[in-house]
Amino acid sequence: MTALTIGKLAKATDVKVPTIRFYEQIGLLPEPDRTESDRRVYDDAAVRRLAFIKHARQLGFSVDAIRTLLDLADHPDRACDQANALAAEQLTSVEAKISQLQALRSELKRMVDAGCHGVAGECRVIETLADHSLCTHDHTAPKRLETA
Repeated sequence: MTALTIGKLAKATDVKVPTIRFYEQIGLLPEPDRTESDRRVYDDAAVRRLAFIKHARQLGFSVDAIRTLLDLADHPDRACDQANALAAEQLTSVEAKISQLQALRSELKRMVDAGCHGVAGECRVIETLADHSLCTHDHTAPKRLETA
């Protein structure tokens, strides 16, 4: 068993110390063992769990979704339907964000291409920002889906 301090755990996983403490506070990481001098000590399981959490966060999963996924990982004999559903929900969210970013890109490109070399009072960028109806794409953020 490897015994790591919080600093070494942070370095091994590229996760900041305050983030590790936060994950402990909200129950994603279990409270670590402590030395006689009250220093946190982490084992290999903590490294693996923190790597799991970090990867899930990189993929955009919410803390609640990660909590559910960790529970499933802790119970490998359970069905993975819930994991599949959470991944599908996250994919839908990412696709909506990509769509919004593509619309933003198109609208910004259109504004830049219109150009303005005169005064601000005749600037197409300023005019478009002041009047959303001049936009040709719906680039508003999609409504978040409520999950039970």
